[in-house]
Amino acid sequence: MPKANATRRAARKPAAGDLSLLGKQAALPASPDEARLETVPNPHPDALYLARFVAPEFTSLCPVTGQPDFAHLVIDYAPAKLIVESKSLKLFLASFRNHGAFHEDCVVTIAKRLVAATRPRWLRIGGYWYPRGGIPIDVFYQTGEPPAGLWLPDQGVPAYRGRG
Repeated sequence: MPKANATRRAARKPAAGDLSLLGKQAALPASPDEARLETVPNPHPDALYLARFVAPEFTSLCPVTGQPDFAHLVIDYAPAKLIVESKSLKLFLASFRNHGAFHEDCVVTIAKRLVAATRPRWLRIGGYWYPRGGIPIDVFYQTGEPPAGLWLPDQGVPAYRGRG
């Protein structure tokens, strides 16, 4: 019976393909263009489900002043055949740390790269930026209408209230 259990475990294990980051030391990519988003086969391509990634400490640089900008990102997607490998996503998001881009550009670039890598059934991203100059900027992107029957929890990020 142990051989049967090992065979079942091997059958459930996602094919790693050419994962180059997982289980290895990986340097932070110098820019989002250099970052690689890696994927693995979805172990449940027949199931309609939502996967959520939250990055409450996302940082980038203002392209004009070079000062840091901070955001709380919430990425929701309904996988199809592929899922994103989370370490590669973490490194991709961290690659914005020294990258100058406006808030809108950061959020839409992240969304487009995830869509290109995973070809999800559906994706949305909320970028909740902390204020600079007294104005918080929230940026939202989604690929279209969510699939019927997909459970969409609230992203859980309250609107910025300041001191009031």
